[in-house]
Amino acid sequence: MPAHQRGTQIVRRSRPTKNSSCLIELKKMENLFFFIGLSFTLAHEMDAVKCQEWTIFPFLSKLNEKTGYFVFTAIHIPLYLLLFWGLYDKNGLNSSVITGLDIFFIIHIFLHGLFLKHPKNQFKSVFSWILFLGAGIAGAIDLIAKY
Repeated sequence: MPAHQRGTQIVRRSRPTKNSSCLIELKKMENLFFFIGLSFTLAHEMDAVKCQEWTIFPFLSKLNEKTGYFVFTAIHIPLYLLLFWGLYDKNGLNSSVITGLDIFFIIHIFLHGLFLKHPKNQFKSVFSWILFLGAGIAGAIDLIAKY
């Protein structure tokens, strides 16, 4: 027996069948709308820096522009860490966290509606609205698809 075959087991791999390929594709798409919503939300957070969103938050609004920018941006580091870390558990994607974020994406639309007339609200552009509306709609579709 050649050296490269000694002590090894030859494993024959079959080609994926059409059905198994479809299952893999469905699994990939299972949380598609969640990830669309998350993408819209992350883009919204970039827009939030441009629109100085900290100026409409009760505690952060008291800070000067430079400090407000720093604190608002720095707060997102642990928020993103918790977000990305929480997305996965020992079994893969954490469905409870995904469901919670889908709900947040929807609530987030209403939060912006509440602050619509705030004098320092700069989320006036169509693009800004597309970002958080897109997240909320994607979150709603993801929830509907699951339940």
